[in-house]
Amino acid sequence: MKKVFAALLSSILVLSSVAGCSGKKSESQPAASGNSSATTITYWYWADNSNYSSKMKDIVKSFNASNKSNVKVVAQEYPWNGGAYSQTLFTAVMGGGGPDVATFKLTSTPQFTANKLLANLDDYIAKWSNKDDIDQSMYNIMKQASGTDSIYVMPWNTQVLYVYYRPSLFKKAGISAPPTTYDDFLTDCKKLTMDTNDDGKTDVYGFGMRGSKGGQEPWGSFIWARGGDFTNFTTPEAIQGMQDYIDLFKKGYAPPTAPGDGFNEIIANFKSGKTAMTIHHIGSSADMVKTFGDDVSAFVFPAGKKQWTSLGDTENVMFEKCKNKDAAFEWLTYMATGKGEEEWCTATGNVPVSKTVQKEPAFQNNKFMKVSIEGQSHAGIFPIKDSTSDWINTTWPNTIQAALEGKMTAAQAMQALQKGLYGK
Repeated sequence: MKKVFAALLSSILVLSSVAGCSGKKSESQPAASGNSSATTITYWYWADNSNYSSKMKDIVKSFNASNKSNVKVVAQEYPWNGGAYSQTLFTAVMGGGGPDVATFKLTSTPQFTANKLLANLDDYIAKWSNKDDIDQSMYNIMKQASGTDSIYVMPWNTQVLYVYYRPSLFKKAGISAPPTTYDDFLTDCKKLTMDTNDDGKTDVYGFGMRGSKGGQEPWGSFIWARGGDFTNFTTPEAIQGMQDYIDLFKKGYAPPTAPGDGFNEIIANFKSGKTAMTIHHIGSSADMVKTFGDDVSAFVFPAGKKQWTSLGDTENVMFEKCKNKDAAFEWLTYMATGKGEEEWCTATGNVPVSKTVQKEPAFQNNKFMKVSIEGQSHAGIFPIKDSTSDWINTTWPNTIQAALEGKMTAAQAMQALQKGLYGK
């Protein structure tokens, strides 16, 4: 592993590519029960808007006032700045400075672990009485990110891709319920492609396909549903998943603009009624409800031979240089399964990793949150390699566009994707 990972890698694979706040760092230093002998932990974080910033300050204040270990968290806010936060954090810690703990993206894990900057959390988690409140699948993702059998990143909150659909269009197409199998999903894409005004032209397409940058995330569900995965794109199963994706376009079940459609286009097509289904996460739900009222819902991308959906994440880490690791871990657990988890996810609308928090009415009464939680157990990430940034930003969209336009076969496209990510 190279010592300095590409800086751009810190901002990829984010299902919810959010724009961070800008400006100078701000610092919150609430008192720890008035005791000057408190163990102090410094915490770096970013917040995407002023409301989130205020909420984090409230969470820190509550922790400092309520924890019985006399731990005082000093929170310092830094801008996300299009992902530059991760490189700022890396530079600071490599230089011997920086915080004790920090908010983090999984895509940065190899860069930090290669330089032995992150504390190994295995022993802490093994002894933690609340460890089972987080699904094992989340711990497995943390291990995958580091490329080891150890956990260096503490789960915090996620965003999980699912399928948005219009119940009224399902009814018009004669579909009584969302699909529960992958084969049914493909069939429904066909049924939902309709000429609703009998002018001989398609005016509703079954599936809002994202062929441009960022589309690798929904595309991945097709590969897994056929029994493939991301370790080898050239297996017969993976190639068949690609063929399914191509066929949806070639048969006219996705808009003709699909090869170049990105996030803005798939959302606009769905909101205008041009598509009956599209894939995104809970971050779009409020706007969908504003547009459609009750005539919008969601379902988990259904299982075929296997099941997968893309996970967007924001996590927390402890640094090896931290001198008070027990105190730091107490803060990490407060954010993972404690009051900090509940308050942050309620404020941001992100999906909590705590099973206990997930069961609270505020999350269970939100149908989009419920679908997100349902999909979390089989959500995952793409392999994090030196080549991943270029693969996502260039190789994948160029290859998919060529395949959709008939310039490459499914097998040729998957071979190109394999070579682009793995070099062979």
